[in-house]
Amino acid sequence: MQKILFICHGNICRSPMAEFIFKALARAKGLEGEYYVESAAVSREEIGNHIYPPARRCLNQHGVPFDADKTARQVTKADYERFDRLVCMDSSNVRRLRDIVGGDAQKKIHLLMSYAGVGRRGRPVVYRRFRGNFSGLPHRLRSHPLAERLGRYLVGKTKKDD
Repeated sequence: MQKILFICHGNICRSPMAEFIFKALARAKGLEGEYYVESAAVSREEIGNHIYPPARRCLNQHGVPFDADKTARQVTKADYERFDRLVCMDSSNVRRLRDIVGGDAQKKIHLLMSYAGVGRRGRPVVYRRFRGNFSGLPHRLRSHPLAERLGRYLVGKTKKDD
């Protein structure tokens, strides 16, 4: 089983949306038993808070199931050992995560946009352009080549690594 941790700044918007969209994609492909997926934050600002209401509404509107009781948590050094892949939403998250876990000797830390062929710096997904409207995000992620590439890559890794 491949263990994936999606990571953003506060764990109330981007990373929980990525977590639940990925779970929905895996379920739709009949692969949910192949993955264990969570999300976390690099900051402590939102710890204990639920998914941001506009993000929840968006997931609901697009029929993406999610855990309404999910609360934000900060990534820990133990997570580095526990998860096979730590997928960050932007390069700032990568830098902060490396500080928290003490580097990346096992090359487990990845930038989400690297699966879409974006350069090493990457671009934040939604974050900098956020205007409180996530309405098109689940559809774009479901149909975006990024979702397909990430899925193919992870499925390939799971098959090879088992």
